[in-house]
Amino acid sequence: METFGLEALGIINPSAVYRNLTPAQLTEHALRRGEGTLSNTGALVVKTGKYTGRSANDKFIVDTPAVHDEIAWGAVNRPIEKQAFESIRSKVLAYLQGRELFVFDGFAGADPKYTQAFRVITELASQNLFIHQLLRRPTAEQLRDFSADYTILAAPGFKCIPEIDGTRSEAAILVNYEERQVVICGTQYAGEIKKSVFSVMNYVLPKQGVFPMHCSANIGKAGDTAVFFGLSGTGKTTLSADPNRKLIGDDEHGWADDSVFNFEGGCYAKCINLSPEGEPEIYNAIRFGALVENVVMDENTREFDFDDDSLAVNSRVGYPVEYIPNAELSGMSQSVPKTVIFLTADAYGVLPPISKLSRNQAMYYFVSGFTSKVAGTEIGITEPVPTFSTCFGEPFLPLDPSVYANMLAEKVEKSGAHVYLVNTGWNGTGKRMKLSYTRAMITAALTGELENAGFVTDPTFGVQVPTAITGVPSELLIPENTWEDKAAYHESCRKLARSFAENFKKYTHMSPDVVAAGPKVD
Repeated sequence: METFGLEALGIINPSAVYRNLTPAQLTEHALRRGEGTLSNTGALVVKTGKYTGRSANDKFIVDTPAVHDEIAWGAVNRPIEKQAFESIRSKVLAYLQGRELFVFDGFAGADPKYTQAFRVITELASQNLFIHQLLRRPTAEQLRDFSADYTILAAPGFKCIPEIDGTRSEAAILVNYEERQVVICGTQYAGEIKKSVFSVMNYVLPKQGVFPMHCSANIGKAGDTAVFFGLSGTGKTTLSADPNRKLIGDDEHGWADDSVFNFEGGCYAKCINLSPEGEPEIYNAIRFGALVENVVMDENTREFDFDDDSLAVNSRVGYPVEYIPNAELSGMSQSVPKTVIFLTADAYGVLPPISKLSRNQAMYYFVSGFTSKVAGTEIGITEPVPTFSTCFGEPFLPLDPSVYANMLAEKVEKSGAHVYLVNTGWNGTGKRMKLSYTRAMITAALTGELENAGFVTDPTFGVQVPTAITGVPSELLIPENTWEDKAAYHESCRKLARSFAENFKKYTHMSPDVVAAGPKVD
């Protein structure tokens, strides 16, 4: 039996090893093994059990002398001793002996100058189908000469014992940058594999002068590139899907000196409340070859109920980018961004729907990574709650935020890109900004119309606000105009400004000029 070199990892007695099977073969194995069922569209549907999202508290980085001084240790990047990592890894390897194993050898990074090779070994055929569709798939020639830069072991059936293993729960995501290995156990949620790849790229690429980004990206007919940063619910995927522009990717990219390139070869989209009218591209991508997680399905008709969140609010589907019409299948552009957009959904109703940022403001709002939760969306939330995620991707950034912020500033300055903050959230009317208006604002930014507009300075946030945009009512562009109660408007401004200032105190490596570029706090 061919084992494809697994002995080097300590796996010496598997019952079978399957390498780089096709989606059809992996689907067959998953069905044979009882891992899931087929929907009426042909997609493989699985339930991931206890873990239906990333388990952020269970992620650790192995603390070794080679990386100790590089990692921004803290609540996100928790250390684990090398001895504890080796103990858990040895147990996982013992657990995998005598089992069927599925191997995917592939790549992250569409630009060949910066590609990293990943070997992903999974206990489940369904997880292997997921990563086959999410990463960049090798040619037959590349597969013959394949040599992994990093190896990921995914064994959801192995459960840690916190009291013995030094973990926080039965699940663990252990990243060893020195040995170039990741061990994932106790959780079947496939997103842990995807985000482990992202965490590796966020560590490797800055050393090569490439700015890693948690963003979507597209390219216009003239070859002009744009990138869209934003946390969940801000419209990153929706707004980058433009019929007049080709989608490079929806989530993870690198900004090199002469290109923007997708790390992945697929997409991982939310399914809750999905509809053919609202997001037809994602809806139509749920077909044979896709992996669907935790979506309720009628047992008889095999039809999905995307509105039912009884299995998970964070229901997901993974599919190859080829399933999206108008995708740039090379995964890269031959130009650097001319437009950078930060998306936020401000429930306070005080951020302008679109505004232009200076260099220092761009660094400030990038590092802040702001959005907000709306009153009434969760139990106990009676007023807007600010949410900050460093650099729009805090859980996946091993280095200090200043590293990524400085790279953004350098890339923007060198490319001459314009940076805009776009609020897809609310204003004083209590209503969310219409998608058609936001699209008109994005179009104005992409075409250069916005640069010719007149601007005024927002007194609290200091950003430059346009006074007229084609297709957008002018009264909506200035937030204060939408509030009847001006005193309430100013109080909401103060609340949000104070939240920004308080959050930014933890960034001790940022320059005074960047700190001063934040909102003005009374």
